[in-house]
Amino acid sequence: MACRRRPEAGVGARGALALLALALNVPGARGRALEWYSAVVSTEYVDPHTNRTVWSVSESGRFGDSSPKEGAQGLVGVPRAADRDPEGCAPDTRFLVPAPGGRGDAPWVALVARGGCTFKDKVLVAARRNASAVVLYNGEGHGNLTTPMSHAGTGNIVVIMVSYPKGREILDLVQKGIAVKMTIGVGTRHVQEFISGQSVVFVAIAFITMMIISLAWLIFYYIQRFLYTGSQFGGQSHRKEAKKIIGQLPLHTVKHGEKGIDVDAENCAVCIENFKVKDVIRILPCKHIFHRICIDPWLLDHRTCPMCKLDVIKALGYWGELEDVQETPAPEPTPGSVLVANLSISLQDDRSEGSSLPSSSTSDSAPPCDASFKEDAGENTALLEAGRSDLQRGGPISSHTS
Repeated sequence: MACRRRPEAGVGARGALALLALALNVPGARGRALEWYSAVVSTEYVDPHTNRTVWSVSESGRFGDSSPKEGAQGLVGVPRAADRDPEGCAPDTRFLVPAPGGRGDAPWVALVARGGCTFKDKVLVAARRNASAVVLYNGEGHGNLTTPMSHAGTGNIVVIMVSYPKGREILDLVQKGIAVKMTIGVGTRHVQEFISGQSVVFVAIAFITMMIISLAWLIFYYIQRFLYTGSQFGGQSHRKEAKKIIGQLPLHTVKHGEKGIDVDAENCAVCIENFKVKDVIRILPCKHIFHRICIDPWLLDHRTCPMCKLDVIKALGYWGELEDVQETPAPEPTPGSVLVANLSISLQDDRSEGSSLPSSSTSDSAPPCDASFKEDAGENTALLEAGRSDLQRGGPISSHTS
């Protein structure tokens, strides 16, 4: 009987992981690298209360994306408070640059707040006022952080960003009229890799595809498992009913010197071995005989006679499904006797003996498998019923001859 292989788990999961790995390792999946430089900011001023010079330095700034990476210095200037433009966005913005003894042509650095306009507009306004550098301080909500700045088209002017606390500290000093000198230096180079938008879309599509494949495989796996389980239970029930029907076929025990069976000439077509004394044989409706231990497994799998291909189940009268078979107990055979009359197990016709043993000729025991078996099947079924009636009455099995 053909066996159905049970589906194995784990194939879909391995395929999904392979697909994800392929998506993450394709060229360009890692995107381009972001390079930026930090800025070293030092300030110097004279405290008017103590008349002492206060000096501080920290790597707290960040160069703009389009800014030249070079140093700059000068006095810090801020938009005038009267203009009410702390962001320095207006084209006519004026800057306050406190300087001891007058500023003259000394270089100066514009300090403006973030917001109000683009970075480019702020830089161009300060450049028109001849600022040597522009320092933007971040918004209050960003704390001590700095962010990238894009200001293409501003020329070679140095542009950096500092944090909000640092910017407010310098702004307060300048608004009080204290001259603050700022020096900007190039800090550390930073390289940060990030995934591009195209790569994100590609990975997202690959992930969704992986999930769809995994889900489809999971559904297929459980459907196969359900069918496999159902076939196992169905096959067991089918074999159980077939075994009950096969058990109704008559048995006979071969005896020494018994007429009707030549133990030297007769053999089992399944195992190709001669019948021996005390062998238990099963007699099929087509009058062929086999070892019980040989023919029973064969009939469970094939239902037909190995020699003439007669459907034994149908020959016994069961034309429907095996599940419709009733619980009919098989008659217990008497050792040394044949339960069905006129089933040939002899090699010669011995009608003169007058005994109750079957007396048909072996030469006729294997009729050809042609259309005549349809008539023989009906006749044998009637003979089986007659044999069962004799057995239930307790009388000897009668012999029927044609």
